[in-house]
Amino acid sequence: MTNPFEDPEGRYLVLVNDEGQYSLWPAFAEVPGGWTVSQEESGHEESLAYIEAHWTDMRPRSVAEAMEAMNR
Repeated sequence: MTNPFEDPEGRYLVLVNDEGQYSLWPAFAEVPGGWTVSQEESGHEESLAYIEAHWTDMRPRSVAEAMEAMNR
């Protein structure tokens, strides 16, 4: 059985949480609480490319904001 998170033929959503963290999510699965759809259903490679283009700072939003506040 293929892992639904790594199926090159699968259909995916890209999710984002309040901390600005992204997740590749199988389109057939219910979106978990605390996450919203950032990109509608698309293919595996397209979804990964979207994440790579949009998730440019791996730090959780709260950490990035705290670090910026310390540098002011």
